[in-house]
Amino acid sequence: MKNQVLDNLTEAVKYIRTQTSMKPQIGIILGSGLGAFVDQVQISCKISYNDIPHFMSTTVEGHKGNLIFGTLGNKNVVILQGRNHYYEGHSMESVVFPTRTLALLGIETLLLTNSAGGFGDTMQAGDFMIIEDHINLMGINPLMGPNIKELGPRFPDMTEAYDRSLIEKMEKIFQQTSTKYHKGIYCGVSGPTYETPAEVRYLKLIGGKAVGMSTVPEAIAANHLGLRVGALSCITNLAAGISRQKLSHEEVTDTAKKVEQKFSSFMKQLIEAL
Repeated sequence: MKNQVLDNLTEAVKYIRTQTSMKPQIGIILGSGLGAFVDQVQISCKISYNDIPHFMSTTVEGHKGNLIFGTLGNKNVVILQGRNHYYEGHSMESVVFPTRTLALLGIETLLLTNSAGGFGDTMQAGDFMIIEDHINLMGINPLMGPNIKELGPRFPDMTEAYDRSLIEKMEKIFQQTSTKYHKGIYCGVSGPTYETPAEVRYLKLIGGKAVGMSTVPEAIAANHLGLRVGALSCITNLAAGISRQKLSHEEVTDTAKKVEQKFSSFMKQLIEAL
């Protein structure tokens, strides 16, 4: 099984290398409705997920499904424009396959982004939250099964799952641009239903500030691989019981679209500061 995973990763990387020889330093995964960030990048190569061996097509609105290589400032970047989710029926191995591929392409830093439901005090739709830590409530871990020692240790340390120096850099940029932001714990759930008001009260009780259906598996896989990880949530809606209206994916993508310029500008400044 583990040899098959390595064989599949090797095959994916081998195909990508027929399209570009660029060695990226930074990997970026873009969440729901945040794909417009690629407009900031001088693109040298774009590959559809459909063309890459063992990559899965994206099915959720707001996730375009392209692997993009380019430069931003003096940094070489590779971007996953859209992601797959556990709730789509994929295995966790498939969900983290693109993350592992980015690592084998040579990245040292991974920046994760997502759209999330917020329930921290004073949070409003359109705010940003720097993820300081996470709580995995998905009921599964992408490292379950035989350990692939070529990718990392059997028991990876998660004490600093989100790099402190990256958190400090993100804070500094928000402060310099007078942009409202929060810091907090992201709760990862399987979905695809939004949470009940009772579940949101529970998440708040255990220390969470935002909830979403992604990011946690990728952060775990990236830590296993020894990557430096930073993560940012766009609070696209207030969670159930806090919001007065029923939740919808349309609200998520609409809010993401409203803040995409702020988001893109922030990500550009962050990458230039690395």
